[in-house]
Amino acid sequence: MNFRKQFKPEAVGFQLAPMIDVVFLLLCFFVTSQIFAQWETEIDITLPTAETGQIPERLPGEIIINIRTDGEMVVNAQVVEDDQLLAMLSRVAELFPGQPILIRADRQTAYQDIIRVLDLCRQADIWNISFATGTPE
Repeated sequence: MNFRKQFKPEAVGFQLAPMIDVVFLLLCFFVTSQIFAQWETEIDITLPTAETGQIPERLPGEIIINIRTDGEMVVNAQVVEDDQLLAMLSRVAELFPGQPILIRADRQTAYQDIIRVLDLCRQADIWNISFATGTPE
């Protein structure tokens, strides 16, 4: 006597639960990465305007140097001195040649302060520099 039942494998249908899990994880990833892709902005900086100014795509690893009206330099929400900025830029240029730098200076910032930051970038051998501008209203 054969007491075993004949086992017929059923066709596996579309599994919805794993698909929902994957979509949820992708949503979490993109929401998290969007937070880190936002512009680092200083609230008390008013950018100069330019007719041809455009908002470029952020480049991966881009360093933003904010220059306040009093000449203070702010990187990653920390005020840095000349020697600290030079050391940081030198390390970055050594590890990542061609590293992009974005300079955001207030419209009332003295030209000498902007040139000082450009000189520090040149001393660190950084050449990929851009300036942030606003669009006229």
